Amino acid sequence: MNAVTAASCLLVAGFSCYLYGSDVLSSLLRVSVTDSSMPEPGAAPRRSPQGVPYSDLPHIVNADGLHLFCRYWEPTGQPRALVFIAHGAGEHCGPYDEMAQRLKELSLLVFAHDHVGHGQSEGDRMNIKDFQIYIRDSLQHIDLMKSRHPDLPVFIVGHSMGGAISILTACERPGDFAGVVLIAPLVQMNPESATPFKVFMAKLLNHMLPSLTMGSIESKWLSRDKRQVEAYDADELNYHGGMRVSFGMQLMAAVERMEREIPSISWPFLLLHGDADKLCDIRGSRMMYDNSPSTDKKIKIYEGGYHALHHDLPEVAESVLKELTTWITEHIPATTSQEAQGS
Repeated sequence: MNAVTAASCLLVAGFSCYLYGSDVLSSLLRVSVTDSSMPEPGAAPRRSPQGVPYSDLPHIVNADGLHLFCRYWEPTGQPRALVFIAHGAGEHCGPYDEMAQRLKELSLLVFAHDHVGHGQSEGDRMNIKDFQIYIRDSLQHIDLMKSRHPDLPVFIVGHSMGGAISILTACERPGDFAGVVLIAPLVQMNPESATPFKVFMAKLLNHMLPSLTMGSIESKWLSRDKRQVEAYDADELNYHGGMRVSFGMQLMAAVERMEREIPSISWPFLLLHGDADKLCDIRGSRMMYDNSPSTDKKIKIYEGGYHALHHDLPEVAESVLKELTTWITEHIPATTSQEAQGS
């Protein structure tokens, strides 16, 4: 690597590390949407990155033939609604268990999967050739659950990069969702860090060295609760390596697409963001709230809150769960709730 390239790497690494946030099975439900999940006779079984056969794990197979590990939290009685959770960059859906359990207690059927290249799913670690793949896979999973529960309203909950996935997923099918909850979503880049020059250098490096890895997510900015930070660092299913230039470019492309979509967003949404978030700029949430024409929108700002509000200080995390569960239950159509209570 020559001096010019090295200098470029340092410039891009600085702003990229700052910009991008990190981002109980109730039944042993095994999901397969294509015959490709079944191994051919004599073929070795497909295994997760951790070496577990997918035949022993709940999963779906996406359009590229990759196995995505899934989790399901099913209430004992008739569910009132479906809730899909989209996790953030570098993490997996396991840490959303407490949130999912709270929703399950309200008779909501919650489901999630580890995105391609994350957690127990197949794919190159935290790398994607097109951000649209995350959206496509989310819609595939949602469609599968809707086919099993065709009369239930559907909600999406997304955090960090999962917020961007949630926004663009809902934008593709604006009439399909009863509401979207966004926790510290990636909506906008930090304008102080993403200067025109640095963006130009990132694009240049994407052509020259797309696999170049830059700074990793700084876990100390995830939560003010040290126990949560330690748990994140110790979780082997989280990705603790550097972010590739090509991955950063996909996040930038998603942000640009959201900026075009926001002026036409009419579906209900709840925004929760901490004003001390150093990983996903709070100005993105404020911009979305101000510029969206939706007549059913709410934003709540947590003073001093860090990025992973649902894992921040106990009182903040509890407030987030109450806001989220209350908002979703209030947006379930009355006829659906009555039918669930009567069954």
